[in-house]
Amino acid sequence: MARSGLAQDAGSTAAVTVIKRALELESESRYPQALVCYQEGIDLLLQVLKGTKDETKRCNLRKRISDYMDRAEHIKKYLDQEKEAGKYHKQIKIEENATGFSYESLFQEYLSETVTEVWIEDPYIRQTHQLYNFLRFCEMLVKRPCKGTGKEQQSSGLEEIKQSLRNHGVHLELEYSSSIHDREIRFNNGWMIKIGRGLDYFKKPQSRFSLGYCDFDLRPCHETTVDIFHNKHTKKI
Repeated sequence: MARSGLAQDAGSTAAVTVIKRALELESESRYPQALVCYQEGIDLLLQVLKGTKDETKRCNLRKRISDYMDRAEHIKKYLDQEKEAGKYHKQIKIEENATGFSYESLFQEYLSETVTEVWIEDPYIRQTHQLYNFLRFCEMLVKRPCKGTGKEQQSSGLEEIKQSLRNHGVHLELEYSSSIHDREIRFNNGWMIKIGRGLDYFKKPQSRFSLGYCDFDLRPCHETTVDIFHNKHTKKI
C-alpha cells in the first residue's frame, strides 16, 4: 500500500506540474503548446483517478479533469478556426545538442491519408550525408499512410532514391534551380514547415557504433528553429 501511495503522489505532482505549464502557455497565447500540455496533464490525472479510492477525492479529480478537458477543447476549436482561416503558426526551437527530433517526431502529426503530394525545396541536398537525410525523410513518408511527390536538389544519388521510391509506388519529381535559397516542406493537406537548417539539422555521430547513428531520435541536433503554418489551400508553385 505504501508503494501505491507514493506512486499516486508522484503521478499527482507530475500532473499538477504539467497542468500549471499548460495554464501559463495559455495565458501567453501559446495555444498549440498549451494544448499538448493539457492533453498530457489530463492523461496523468486520469491515471491518478484510477488509483484513487476515496470517493470525495475522486469527485474532485473528475471535476478538475472535466474543467481541463473543456479548456483543451476550446483551444482545439480555436486552432481549427485558425487553420481554416490560414492563420495558424507554431514555432519549435531546437536547442543545441537537443535530441528527440527525428523526422518522424517532427512531421508525423501533420501527415495523414489525405497527403498525396509533398514539395521539398532545399538548396543543400548535395553532400553524401545530406542525401542520406533526404533518404531518411523519404523512408518516413513511405511508412506513413500517404504517398508523396518531392521537389529538391542533386543528381545521381537522387536518381537512385527516385528509382527506389518508384518500387514503393511513390513518384519523385526532380527540379533544379540555381537561385533557390529558402528551405520549406509543404504537404497538400495545407501544412507547411520551414526549418532554418532544412533537413540537415542533425549533428555528425561520434562513430558508426554510437547511439543516434541509426535512430535519429537519439541523434544530437544543431540549434535551429522550426516554423509550422497551415494554409487551407496549399498549391504547388
